[in-house]
Amino acid sequence: KMAEKQEEPSDTQNGEPDTAGEGEEKKKKVKREDLPPFEIVTGERLPAIFFKFQFRNVEYSSGRNKTFLCYVLETQGKEAVTARGYLEDEHAAAHAEMAFFSRILPRCEPNLRYSLTWYVSSSPCGACAERIAETLRQNSNLRMALLVGRLFMWEQPEVQAALKKMKAAGCKLRIMKPQDFEYVWQNFVEQEEGEEAKAFVPWEDIQENFNYYQEKLEEIL
Repeated sequence: KMAEKQEEPSDTQNGEPDTAGEGEEKKKKVKREDLPPFEIVTGERLPAIFFKFQFRNVEYSSGRNKTFLCYVLETQGKEAVTARGYLEDEHAAAHAEMAFFSRILPRCEPNLRYSLTWYVSSSPCGACAERIAETLRQNSNLRMALLVGRLFMWEQPEVQAALKKMKAAGCKLRIMKPQDFEYVWQNFVEQEEGEEAKAFVPWEDIQENFNYYQEKLEEIL
């Protein structure tokens, strides 16, 4: 197989395993050029600057038009295996939630039981919430907890209805507490190499904003 040129940043950005055979090489290059410059980014740890801006549980999420999704997927039973990582998107393209279902979930085996936890910067849109509910109904071997930093377009009736469907399908939905943000900081955020891990510094209104969103979510559900 010919070595691919490394100057194409989309190779790593798209997070696609490079498994194409030689015959697909040409097709793949054409396909890559057709892609928008930004698709889904996958990785193990996200830059601290993204976390501090995108996960902040502010009431008005101006400029926060991405979704950051950190996941912990645990296989239950004798051979307990844990997979973790994060996905990020821009709302215009495929959403991070959908990307998880198309990229990560297919690796799960139907005869094993899984426990899935998502830590997401904001709650899913109506379509993604519907997809979560549908996925849980179709996969009885999957248990899911969804922790969100803030609520996205929660005043819209269709979003509220979709969140209720998610709960009815068995998804545990809750707002991230200060200690949940700390967990994400420790487990999913890049720390400077060679330095000791920096302690999580809560922002000023973290508890108040949690209380605000918690109240709204309770009203919806």
